[in-house]
Amino acid sequence: MKKLQNRNVKKYTLAALLMGVGLHSFAQETGKKNDPEKPVTIDSFDVVRDYKPILADAVKIRRSPDMTNKREYQPKLSYNSILDKKLDINTGLKQLNVQEIPFAQPFEHSSNYVKLGIGNYNSILGEAYLASEQFENTRFGLFAKHLSQKGNIDGQKFSTQDIGVFGRRVLDAVTVKGTIGYNRYGTNFYGQTFDQSGTTLLNTTPDKQTFTDIYLNGELTSNVDPKNEQAISYSAKVDGYLFKDAYKAKENSIALSGYLNKRLSAFNVGANLSVNMNDVKNENDTANVKNNLLLVNPYIRFKGDNYNVTLGANLTSEFGDQSRFNVFPSVEADFALAPEYISLFAGINGGVRQASFRNFAKENPYLAPNVRIANSIEKMNIYAGLKGNAGATFGYKVKVFYKQIEGLALFKNSAFGNSQDGYIPWAFDVVYDGQINKAKHMGLEGEINVRLSQLVNLGGKVYIDDYNLSDEEEAWGLPKFRLQANARFNISDKFFVDAELSTQGNTYAYIYDYNADGSRVTDNNGNAVGRKASVASFADLNAGAEYRIKKQFGVFVKANNIFGKEYERYMYYPRLGFNVIGGLNYSF
Repeated sequence: MKKLQNRNVKKYTLAALLMGVGLHSFAQETGKKNDPEKPVTIDSFDVVRDYKPILADAVKIRRSPDMTNKREYQPKLSYNSILDKKLDINTGLKQLNVQEIPFAQPFEHSSNYVKLGIGNYNSILGEAYLASEQFENTRFGLFAKHLSQKGNIDGQKFSTQDIGVFGRRVLDAVTVKGTIGYNRYGTNFYGQTFDQSGTTLLNTTPDKQTFTDIYLNGELTSNVDPKNEQAISYSAKVDGYLFKDAYKAKENSIALSGYLNKRLSAFNVGANLSVNMNDVKNENDTANVKNNLLLVNPYIRFKGDNYNVTLGANLTSEFGDQSRFNVFPSVEADFALAPEYISLFAGINGGVRQASFRNFAKENPYLAPNVRIANSIEKMNIYAGLKGNAGATFGYKVKVFYKQIEGLALFKNSAFGNSQDGYIPWAFDVVYDGQINKAKHMGLEGEINVRLSQLVNLGGKVYIDDYNLSDEEEAWGLPKFRLQANARFNISDKFFVDAELSTQGNTYAYIYDYNADGSRVTDNNGNAVGRKASVASFADLNAGAEYRIKKQFGVFVKANNIFGKEYERYMYYPRLGFNVIGGLNYSF
């Protein structure tokens, strides 16, 4: 058996050698043609076999294709006549606005304009705005405005003048801007105060009141790359003004402020700093006040894709005639429940509201001389709410809050007659609530902006307030409900219409009864008799329209107090009734 296996191995070995020799010979004789008549010898032979591709069963296609051309529907094409017209590549192109400011007018090629108008109540309007736009990174110019009106009541006059220059320069690292201006507002103490019988007018010769304001402000702000996660941003600002009235009351103010912020990937660290120095002088030197305030607000802010949390503190120092130091928390959080659509925000903080004669006079121009100036302290301010939007067409915000205030400022009718140190009953003192126990202020604020289309923009704000006072009977002059709404309709490129509605709930005033000679009515003990009186609620609707006759020339009309009710914002001072101003404007 073993011999038979050795014999077979020898046979196979011999056959393999013979095949190797044959293949070697074939490789060397590739270039030769085979002769069919020449016999194949044992040292040279060719093996030829046709190539037959074989597919595995798994990849075979066992269905024959349908070679018939079947088209169930043959469309009939008709090109009519093809117009030989050049394509206007500018068709339909316009400036792309990433986010349009609500209620803004359509883009104008030039912002320079002059406007002149007249109306009933001896209304005269003049307005101008001139700016240089020839430089890409520099803008400067001037503005001026005049408006005067005279009502049917003796002394019911109003006039305002405002003029100033401004400039702005954008550099590589910073942006610098500033304004210097002059403002004048004139009116009279025309308050309609009668004796207790309601037949004798006590204010027969209204005194004049004039406020002048020289102001300036300047700011330097860094230009920060939003993509730089290690960016440092900063700003420095200066504000100052000289403000005075017709009765030797004046206020000088200078304020320096700034901030520094360092971005560190997912969070920011920084601080806000401000120093406000106010010096108020009155006709009576005993009412002079030096009121200065220093504020330092360090913070750290954590920011993610769907959250924003700020932790900080407000360190305030009052110095001047009175010195106080307070530390308040400053915490705020914002969480996106549905990114861009709805966010929840909440916070708690506190601070000092610096009192200002200028701010009081702009809010109520019928102030008595020698008003008291004192700061208000918000011991606590807790708030929470929702905000969001739906694209660029709808935005909203709702907030509720609770405040504890020490020194809530209120406008209260003057407690003295005109025979006592120049005080008049139709003027207002500033009184402060919360000196004994803190005044509580609770409220709700809501805001909505809707852009129905490029033609219609709507917006509105609502304020609901409630006060729990410790010293005063009512929050004199402060309404518990306010609503402001506006709308703009861009009828066409040449015609625009806008409207504004302002409503306010009733307010309260503290008044006295007077005799025909102007003295106050007293009780049996000789004390003046005062009482709470209600100032009725009102709704004021204004509307205007503008039509551009030419590219640079147009006409406008503005109707104010369309309902025609001579309502009172403050006791004894009725407003003008229905009035209209119309005129021309020219832009260039």
